[in-house]
Amino acid sequence: MTGVTKLGKLQYTTREEQQVENYRKMFLAMGKDIRVILIKLADRLHNMRTLKYLKRERQIANSRETMDLYAPLANRLGIYSLKWELEDLAFKYLEPEEYREIVEGLDEKREERLKFIDRIQEQIRLELKMQRIDAQITGRAKHIYSIYRKMQRDNIGLDQVYDLHALRIIVNSVKDCYAALGVVHDLYNPMPGRFKDYIALPKVNMYQSLHTTLIGPKGIPFEVQLRTWDMHRIAEFGIAAHWAYKEANKTKKTTVKVQDDKLSWLRETLEWQKDMQDPEEFLNTLKTELFEDEVYVFTRNGDIKVLPKGATPIDFAYNIHTDVGNKMTGAKINGKMMPIITKLKSRRYC
Repeated sequence: MTGVTKLGKLQYTTREEQQVENYRKMFLAMGKDIRVILIKLADRLHNMRTLKYLKRERQIANSRETMDLYAPLANRLGIYSLKWELEDLAFKYLEPEEYREIVEGLDEKREERLKFIDRIQEQIRLELKMQRIDAQITGRAKHIYSIYRKMQRDNIGLDQVYDLHALRIIVNSVKDCYAALGVVHDLYNPMPGRFKDYIALPKVNMYQSLHTTLIGPKGIPFEVQLRTWDMHRIAEFGIAAHWAYKEANKTKKTTVKVQDDKLSWLRETLEWQKDMQDPEEFLNTLKTELFEDEVYVFTRNGDIKVLPKGATPIDFAYNIHTDVGNKMTGAKINGKMMPIITKLKSRRYC
C-alpha cells in the first residue's frame, strides 16, 4: 500500500512543518483506506515498546507525539487495547517518577487487591449461575496513565481511586447485560452518580458497555463493566474488529458503510482543511478533533444526535439538515426558549 510508504519529499522551512505535512498526508491516506492507519498504529506501538534503546531526547519526543496524536487517534477509532498501552508507555518516559510511584503503590497492595476481587467474583458468579445467566467474569486491570489522570483531575491519592478494584462481566446478549446488572445491584449497593449506560447511548467510536460502581465489603468501592461478546470485541479493537469481521464475511458493501460512518468525522475535517496553509493551525485543529468529547441530544421525536462537546443549537439544527440551520430563528431546550449559542448538554432536546 502506498499510504504507508515514507511520506513526502518536498522542502519545508522547518522540521516541524515537514512533520505536520507528513501528518496531513497520513490522514488523507487514512480517509481512503482504514488499513493505512491500522498499520501506522501498530508500527508506533512497536516503536514505543523498543523505546528504551533510544537516547533520552528521542524517548521524550516520541512519547509526546504518541500522547498528542497516536493514542487519541486509537481512542477515536475505538481501539482501546492499543490506546491504553500507548498511553502507559508514553507516560513511563514523560513522567518517569510519577509512573514509578504508581507502579510501586499498586504492587504494595497487589495481594490484598487480588483477594478482594476473587471474593467479589465468586459471589457474583454464584448468583449469576442461580439466575441462569451464562457469564465470564474477570478482574480488569486499571491502566497506569488512567490512574494518574484521575489522581490529577480530582486531586486525590492512589487509595482514593475507586476503580482500582474492577471486574468485567461478559454475557451472551443485551438482555443478559441488564439482568446481570440487576444481580450485582442486588448484591451490593450502587454508588450514586456512578452508573453509565453506553449500551443505550453508545460512544461515537462504537463503544458499548454498562458501567457501575458498587460498595463492596468493608465499604471498599469497586467498578463493574458489563457487555456482550460482540461489544467486548469492538471495545478491544474498535473499527479494526468491524473491518476484519466484515472482510471475513465478505460483505463488502457493509464494510464500506461501517468505515464511512466511522471515518466521517475525519473526512469532514480534511475537506475544510485541505486549503489550510498554516501547519500549526492544521495540527491544532486536528488535535481538537481527536480529543473531541461527544454530547447526546434528543430530537422531539426521540432520535439521538451525537454532537461534539461545546456544540450549540445552531450545530444541532445543521446536523438535522442545512435548510433547518439556514432558517432557524430560535431554540427551545427542555421546553424553554434559550439563546441559540447555548452550549448543549446530554439531556432531552425538545
